Amino acid sequence: MTSAREKLFAEAAKRVLMTDGAWGTQIQGFGLKEEDYAGDLGLSHDQKGNNDILILTRPDVIEKITRSYLDAGSDIISTNTFSSTQISQADYGAEHLVHRLNVESAKLARRTADEYEAKDGRPRFVAGCVGPTNKTLSLSPDVNDPGYREIDFDTLKNVYREQIDALVEGGVDFILIETVFDTLNAKAGIKAVLEAQDALGRDIPIMLSMTLTDLSGRNLSGHTVEAFWYAVRHAKPVTIGLNCSFGAEQLRPHVRVLSDIADTLIMIYPNAGLPNDLGEYDELPAQTAALVREWADHGQVNVLGGCCGSSPAHIAAIAKAVTGLKPREISHPPVLTHLAGLEPMTIAA
Repeated sequence: MTSAREKLFAEAAKRVLMTDGAWGTQIQGFGLKEEDYAGDLGLSHDQKGNNDILILTRPDVIEKITRSYLDAGSDIISTNTFSSTQISQADYGAEHLVHRLNVESAKLARRTADEYEAKDGRPRFVAGCVGPTNKTLSLSPDVNDPGYREIDFDTLKNVYREQIDALVEGGVDFILIETVFDTLNAKAGIKAVLEAQDALGRDIPIMLSMTLTDLSGRNLSGHTVEAFWYAVRHAKPVTIGLNCSFGAEQLRPHVRVLSDIADTLIMIYPNAGLPNDLGEYDELPAQTAALVREWADHGQVNVLGGCCGSSPAHIAAIAKAVTGLKPREISHPPVLTHLAGLEPMTIAA
């Protein structure tokens, strides 16, 4: 039986694949009220803004969004579980629901993806979304105590492990550790996946996606795109990439750098431009599609999608723009050339 890893690489060799777009943006469009979020769960905290809990209280909303992205051309659909961890759900007093949130989100995505694949025979994949939480292992939240940390590595790893176990139970193909602002946090997520993999005795493919905090191309923990790749390459991710951060225009040089060094698939899903003064995104689907097509024209990407401000219309426009374009070829092994004063050196596979 062909594994999800093998299946993804086979499809990515044929064409530029599509992931989905923003979830929060789409949920906001439904104009939901507190009672939509809270349902009859009897929680003590207000739930409005807890988008992940909608899988239990308004699963119809999550299913509509899932279908809208698959209709737009997504090959990969993600679970609506960005904040489905003990840490994030503590803000809503819903820690006890973490397992249910992840299992049910994964089951809905799996069921819907399989339905679409059965209709036309085109493979669809499910990525179990693991967000970054609001805790950081690399930086102190107290300016007066640089050595202080709110959480330690093992605690965060265990938080991720609970989520990952539930996502795998629900039927995801991949674990997508995304919007990585702290590389050490990502390593905790990777460790959790590897432990889950050992416990199950089978491969759990990892997708990794970094977010940049400034135009120089660094994340909050100070790693460049290059440094991030070499810090996580041991996990053998099926995709490495960038999401959120900025719009496609600002990500262009960093996409090129990552494409030149990574020996796996490149997945990029930028915001729909930069936010306006009201915090909203104005970049139209055609604009986003034209910008990301440049990456495909230069053979720099394997998977495209959208993040904040994007919609099914953006995904459909991108899919149309890259139809027929040759996907990026994976170089093997990569060559390290960015160290000033040194000759290029080959990094062993």
